[in-house]
Amino acid sequence: MSTISNRSILVVHGRDFKPDEDALTEITLTALRAGVQRDYPDCVDALDSVSKDLAYFGDLTNEYLHSQGRRYDETLDLGDRKNALGSLKTIQVRKRFGIRQYDRLPGKSAVREFCADIGAPVLGAVGLAMPLIRLVSKDCAEYLNGKSDFAEKVRARVRDKICEKMRRGDKILLMTHGLGCAIAYDVLWELSHDPELREEFDDCKIDTWLTLGAPLGDSNIRKHIKGAKEKVEARFPTNVISWHNVAAEDDYACHDNTLADDFKKMMDHRLVSAVHDYRIYNLAVRYGKSNPHSSVGYYIHPRVAKIVVDWINADVIE
Repeated sequence: MSTISNRSILVVHGRDFKPDEDALTEITLTALRAGVQRDYPDCVDALDSVSKDLAYFGDLTNEYLHSQGRRYDETLDLGDRKNALGSLKTIQVRKRFGIRQYDRLPGKSAVREFCADIGAPVLGAVGLAMPLIRLVSKDCAEYLNGKSDFAEKVRARVRDKICEKMRRGDKILLMTHGLGCAIAYDVLWELSHDPELREEFDDCKIDTWLTLGAPLGDSNIRKHIKGAKEKVEARFPTNVISWHNVAAEDDYACHDNTLADDFKKMMDHRLVSAVHDYRIYNLAVRYGKSNPHSSVGYYIHPRVAKIVVDWINADVIE
């Protein structure tokens, strides 16, 4: 049994340029709270009482992308994120997050997901997957390279936040988006199998891991995560109790949208209690077009709100 006071929600954001830490934290937690307020208003006070934090590495990503010649208008990006969230907050009924509403969004397209579905296996087979990833997502490719200073710095940011909460003995809901899912996976693997880290954190668990738009179903991504070449006993993290995976229709990042099949051996070897897969419609509109990978569209979604509320209410002593 646990109290509200020793529960923590830790969010790990994804790739690409990001606003500053305070701004991104505010919009992330506002979206999460709005979803709970809409569907479970009686649970808002409990959510407000839970510790909430963001594992932020956007400054590292911004610096790397700038070094690659990319430009970023932070004011415009933040304004568009707020506009997307504002539109989503006007949807006051959870049933309005369905296919009928999704089909009406401007610029909706399944082309990117279709190309990823068809192209990923072929490109992986001929060794062209990583060059393509680098072409369309330089920071993702740089992270998956694994040996880069960038990758270690990013992992350190996420690792420090997780370890801080584990040291306090918190019951943790780890919520990760996009590339943040792969980063969190690597950190959880390190905490499970690195000798020095395992000595301190061997008995610590993530109570619930919630992955949003996760690329972990893609075999080309899984080849580059920690433990990929190890035997089963050392291949997977051992510190997750329950894993919930939410994937949006047409989200190219999670074109292989189920993880229970890819990580079945974790359940077979009793390394995780369960891996649950959910398919949703992300109604976010960014820059005038449907963006099914948008983080705010995930955070405010009814499925995410339910998982968060169920976690808050489980075995709580008021």
